[in-house]
Amino acid sequence: MPLHPARRMWLLTEPYHALVYFAPETRKELDAAGMKGFWMGYFASRAAAMGPVDAPVVTATFFNFNPAMVTRAIPDAWRLALPTELLEARLRGVDRALRRICGDDMLQSPEVEEAAELATSAAEVCGARPQGRPLGAAHADVTLAEEPHLVLWQALTALREWRGDGHIAALIGADVGAPECHVLIAARGRVPAEVLRTSRHWSEEDWAAAVDRLRSRGWVDADGAFTEAGRAASDALETRTDELAMPPWDALGSEGCERLASLLQEPIRAINDSRAVPFPNPMGLDKGA
Repeated sequence: MPLHPARRMWLLTEPYHALVYFAPETRKELDAAGMKGFWMGYFASRAAAMGPVDAPVVTATFFNFNPAMVTRAIPDAWRLALPTELLEARLRGVDRALRRICGDDMLQSPEVEEAAELATSAAEVCGARPQGRPLGAAHADVTLAEEPHLVLWQALTALREWRGDGHIAALIGADVGAPECHVLIAARGRVPAEVLRTSRHWSEEDWAAAVDRLRSRGWVDADGAFTEAGRAASDALETRTDELAMPPWDALGSEGCERLASLLQEPIRAINDSRAVPFPNPMGLDKGA
């Protein structure tokens, strides 16, 4: 079956954003800003668009992490650096990583400038429709980037966080929590269960309890594999997520989406060829997507 348009655009654009989580340049900039370890930098820099929020807000908006993992980083991070300082450090890290991987000639090309304009146009919907989209709305309001390749990164960041907010809404509507959502991803075969469990710091007992809860609904078997009903339910969640993510792409139009996809081919290829984003990864992003 053809991919839903919103899913296709996520698959095409996510590597450009996701570079931020794996590039050593980002880690160095966040460490220099005062962060103590990778996860403090991750939680604080991603949440910083919302201001110095407390751990429960980060747990709620990020959704899939063990709450104890969040409380080890937040609110201590705000005693070490201001949110604006972390946003700036994050952007510097992305800038350095993109320059290393793509090169200045590519990043300063008319194609990247046009891609930034198109992505920004789509992301304007995220700012115009903030209701129920806290992380997407917060990132849509960040205006630190000036150079086109960074404007592009910020716009794609707002779009992916806005999509993520919608995904959380779909999960809550279906009474699927964490780590049940990861059990469903693992059942689809996108990401090994152990990668999801350990990266989000869920214990083996937590994971087994999540499997039991889904099994009681008739969605998985004792091994966490899909039943027919579970696959249908998971497919419905994926479809609903895509539907909720469509407004920005509807605003851009099919021609605009195709043009953006075309313009991004070269930088995305460079990112994928560099192996800067590992496969498999917790986002469920497929290699070569």
